[in-house]
Amino acid sequence: MSETEIKGLVERMQAGDRVALARLMTLVENRAPGLPALMSRVYPGSGRAHVIGITGPPGAGKSTLTDRITRHLRTAGTRVGIVAVDPSSPFSGGAVLGDRIRMQTHFLDPGVFIRSLASRGSHGGVARATRDVTRLLDAFGMEHVIVETVGVGQTELDVMRLADTTVVVLVPEAGDAVQVMKAGLLEIADIFVVNKADRDGADRMKSELIQMLHLRPASAWNIPVILTQAATDVGTAELVAALEQHRAALTGDAERERRIRLRRESELLDILEEELRRRLEHRLGNGVDGLAPVLDAVRGGTLDPYSAALRILEDASTLEELLGRA
Repeated sequence: MSETEIKGLVERMQAGDRVALARLMTLVENRAPGLPALMSRVYPGSGRAHVIGITGPPGAGKSTLTDRITRHLRTAGTRVGIVAVDPSSPFSGGAVLGDRIRMQTHFLDPGVFIRSLASRGSHGGVARATRDVTRLLDAFGMEHVIVETVGVGQTELDVMRLADTTVVVLVPEAGDAVQVMKAGLLEIADIFVVNKADRDGADRMKSELIQMLHLRPASAWNIPVILTQAATDVGTAELVAALEQHRAALTGDAERERRIRLRRESELLDILEEELRRRLEHRLGNGVDGLAPVLDAVRGGTLDPYSAALRILEDASTLEELLGRA
């Protein structure tokens, strides 16, 4: 797609065209060439949405909870974007789309936009495209963007890198809360939710979480533990209120600017890593003068890949050709 076409799509998206938004999301998910240039056009119009991460183990009811939160936010008149990171299909590599099925009550609502993304092997519960899709929804004018992760439990810490507020959803059967701490979820939660609280053990789980939170260093924000029954909309109003309270608390958070600076730095490194890898793969696929003997030696086992990498990095001319514009 040409630069003129991309510029036109971005302008249409910024004017409220949902079809243009969907096309841009497809380009982002497919990691199309020229992605940094595309997102640089979108970036100035982003930064206003409240990004909410919903994470936790499989079967905790995250999709139902997301649906209920969305309903409450829409009742209040705010626009909501939803990014549902689904497991990848073993056949097509695409998203399974389970979350879209569970949120079909919002399909015809012009104030809601739902996008399912395939995790594509991402071990952090968040696909690489998630951040960019979230930014597109932000630039589109969504006041809240909810990112629901794939639900792999102990490795979903990546959501912390893009969410303003991280909600960790558990169920009474989750077991000893010590396991939660070991999983790292205790460290990333801004709000804890014990869903399906009509089941035995919900009060015990809440008490254990509260006790464990006392072990954390003191901070301006006291992490709440909320009991919900998302299927019957019990406790979700309290959760939405806690989300708004945390958003307000962020305004006066002395650590917020430091976290934002670190997040921007991390994003730059991610973009550089992806773009450099794309250029490397392109150049290697088309052949680079002077590199063929090194590649042949690595393929044949006469040169180890570490020594080969050092040789390439120390040869300025080969490195420049390898990283040239692709």
